[in-house]
Amino acid sequence: MGLVLPFGEKPSEPGIEALVGLVKDDMNRVNALILSRTGSDVAMIPEVANHLISSGGKRLRPMLTLAMAQLVGYGADDPERSGHVNLAAAVEFMHTATLLHDDVVDESDMRRGRVAARVKWGNEASVLVGDFLLGQAFRMMVEVGSLRALEILSDAAAIIAEGEVMQLAAAKNIETTEDAYLAIIRAKTAELFGAACEVGPVIGERPAAEAAACRSYGMNLGVAFQLVDDALDYGGAAAKLGKNTGDDFREGKITLPVVLSVRRGSEADRAFFRRTLERGEIAEGDLEEALAIMRRNRALEDTLERARHYGAVARDALAIFPDGPMKRALLEAIDFCIRRAY
Repeated sequence: MGLVLPFGEKPSEPGIEALVGLVKDDMNRVNALILSRTGSDVAMIPEVANHLISSGGKRLRPMLTLAMAQLVGYGADDPERSGHVNLAAAVEFMHTATLLHDDVVDESDMRRGRVAARVKWGNEASVLVGDFLLGQAFRMMVEVGSLRALEILSDAAAIIAEGEVMQLAAAKNIETTEDAYLAIIRAKTAELFGAACEVGPVIGERPAAEAAACRSYGMNLGVAFQLVDDALDYGGAAAKLGKNTGDDFREGKITLPVVLSVRRGSEADRAFFRRTLERGEIAEGDLEEALAIMRRNRALEDTLERARHYGAVARDALAIFPDGPMKRALLEAIDFCIRRAY
């Protein structure tokens, strides 16, 4: 469809250029580590892994790990310290593994603008290479030598899996409540953002209040990020999503725009979603009809309003830190994640 969400005039475009610049040197180390840890004598493993890893993702999660470490001064007096680099690479491997697994579960054909790995190599290879990446992620965590950081990221791995199962259970159920849906995305998406942000101050041995603030920033940013994705799936452009617009609809996913439309809509609206999402009976023009129903019920606008709320909570979380270039860059990252909808 490629429609632009009609939420007012386009504002000046915030970006993550400042964040990218501040973590550039460490990110180069992370990228080198990622390349070295995807190596294997089994030829298919680096082929499948690099197909996704090299496909142009922003690597926001590992950048946040590096940014939070820098925010609390980890490594400032000792540039040889590399714990944050290992943990950032581990976070990226965890994220990549979940994408490989998600595409199999969702039967997706496209990821980050390219053919999904499962289409090219098959479901079995995608799942097993995802498992390989998770194993490598835990190796890198162990090398850091921080039991608490290992605990945070291993807990995140378990919670993310729980979120995937929760989403599977809610699939095609239009009676899913907003609270239930938010619980899913907190587990499935926000948990890795939160863990990625928390481990920096943990290995920097900073006070618990700073680690909690960083985690709060990540969790709330993650919720906002996912809610914007939910809206973009119906009113965005494929180039911004890295997948086909309308994939959530075709896959029968219950996302917040659907939850709000079902709750607020007429009986005819609910009957439409029962036919299309619950029974999978999708006809030509149904995606456009879903978008029309969402517009009538302000579902897309209010999904983005909720995203802005979580973005505001993320901003507040950083209030305990003094002003500086990194704090400003992290605040700009919130605006970047939300303004993708324009």
